[in-house]
Amino acid sequence: MAPGPSFKSFWTNFFPPSPHFTEKDVPDLKGKVYIVTGSNTGIGKEVARILYRKNAKVYIAARSEEKAKRAIESIKATAPGSTTGELIFLLLDLANLFSVQAAAHQFLAQEQKLNVLFNNAGIMVPPVEPPLKTAQDYELSIGVNCVGTFLFTKLLTPLLVSTAKLEPADTVRVVWLSSFGLEISGHENVGVSVDNLDYHIPKPANDRYGVSKSGVWALGVEYARRHKADGIVSVPINPGNLQTELPRDQGAVLKLVAWLMCYPAVNGAYTQLYAAFSPEITIEKANWSENWVIPWGRLHPLRPDLPQATKLASEGGTEGTSKFWDWNEEQIKQYL
Repeated sequence: MAPGPSFKSFWTNFFPPSPHFTEKDVPDLKGKVYIVTGSNTGIGKEVARILYRKNAKVYIAARSEEKAKRAIESIKATAPGSTTGELIFLLLDLANLFSVQAAAHQFLAQEQKLNVLFNNAGIMVPPVEPPLKTAQDYELSIGVNCVGTFLFTKLLTPLLVSTAKLEPADTVRVVWLSSFGLEISGHENVGVSVDNLDYHIPKPANDRYGVSKSGVWALGVEYARRHKADGIVSVPINPGNLQTELPRDQGAVLKLVAWLMCYPAVNGAYTQLYAAFSPEITIEKANWSENWVIPWGRLHPLRPDLPQATKLASEGGTEGTSKFWDWNEEQIKQYL
């Protein structure tokens, strides 16, 4: 069971103040390389647009080449002629671990550095029964949002490590897009229980989505702990409630409510840019056992029970995030 969010947390996440870290705060990115998964649409496209305008080389990692190329054309059409950025399509289907493998290997064959990995892609599954599955037979939301994303990140980690040795401190990062689903659906004291991730005990689609987004948060927390010594900054975030294609498979009423309560996609891009570039976030300052990043780029306390999930048993914790990491390690080991 999940205790649910406090009213204060609900209010500040759903009705945040105006963004304070925007495109103007992003430095010149000439010579830098970025991957934005799911950047053919929504907030990922907005992130890619801003990175490109700042002269970066940006990989548009998506499962549809047609949609990605349309996004690239759209981004270029709105960019200043002075930009020296590049936009490159990278075929990535997070619902198929062989595709994830191939995408990572293709990128590694082409590039010698990776400055920031934006784990932006995600899916909100339609409310159908039985649940939709990935190519490897995982429930779709946990398979895409967690297992596929985790494998992609693991395969790229050696390059992130080598890049961190050459770049200024605290500039090589991984951004993990969780959601307010963590506060709503995160399992009490552990964040994510690994006991029912195959859903032998059926759960509604919205619960499964919330659990998967809690899992993204857990992976972001653990990545920070396990790669601190490598100089990689890992940042779990709630990008905000946004007008994107995420609820496209939901019912008409839910889509209408989502649209009325949501903000322009660029606001979610600002949350990601804060996570990727703000000097307020460093390896030493980041304390993901207590905080995470919320709209539109602010540090905010976790739900009161969740810090226990981030701590080892020797620290009085439940090791919830560590156990979820280990579960994912087990799922992907044959693809490494």
